[in-house]
Amino acid sequence: MVARTSEHHVVLPVAEARWLSQTFVHWPYEPRIVQDLLPSGLTVDTYEDAAWIGFTPFVMSALRPGGLPPARWCFPETNLRTYVRRPDGLDGLWFLSLEVGTVVMLAARAIGAPYHLGALTVHFESGTVRYTGVRRGGFPAYGLTVRPGAPVVPGARDIWLTSRWRAFTRTGRVLWRTEVDHEPWPLYGADLLDLRQSLTTAAGLPAPSGPPILHFSPRVHGVRFALPRPLRGRPAAAGPRLPAAK
Repeated sequence: MVARTSEHHVVLPVAEARWLSQTFVHWPYEPRIVQDLLPSGLTVDTYEDAAWIGFTPFVMSALRPGGLPPARWCFPETNLRTYVRRPDGLDGLWFLSLEVGTVVMLAARAIGAPYHLGALTVHFESGTVRYTGVRRGGFPAYGLTVRPGAPVVPGARDIWLTSRWRAFTRTGRVLWRTEVDHEPWPLYGADLLDLRQSLTTAAGLPAPSGPPILHFSPRVHGVRFALPRPLRGRPAAAGPRLPAAK
């Protein structure tokens, strides 16, 4: 069940980090459109009869192997994701794309994480946060400017859109699960000042319609990643291909 607090504790993390200055931008979609992009073995999760696509730029900070002291190294990352369930009810994230500017994250391609190299920036000025990114090769690209607002008391939809405690990935016919554990997101409202993006188009989705739902979180500490594990049960059949990583 989706909950604001982690449903498990990662005792022996393979990696640890902090996530800083994360903006959640969400659009509703018809479930059948999103389902067409998922592999066999995963079903699109819905809220208020809609599937949801999340565009989430942030700063990855203090990433290091589990148990080592925090590093000063940090870099931007941007995810395009949706929400899914297994037949046994296990819920989590499915990433349509992962944009990053450092080659170290490409190691996660080994379990099917769709990382793409590009040029990403995050700028802070006069109470606003500006995110920009372009994938190597010039497409897709994005620009997002928000003005974070006041803290919000999370309601059911806020929690559903922001709180997930595992991600699914796929290599060939094998689905993987990676658990994550961290403190609850401190959520704030945000005003949208500018948004241009082609990530949804590159992922095979129609352009979003209507204004998005926005949340901002200044930081979450104690992010702990478990060792990825292959899921037991019937192997997943080959599904629609994601764009090739570059």
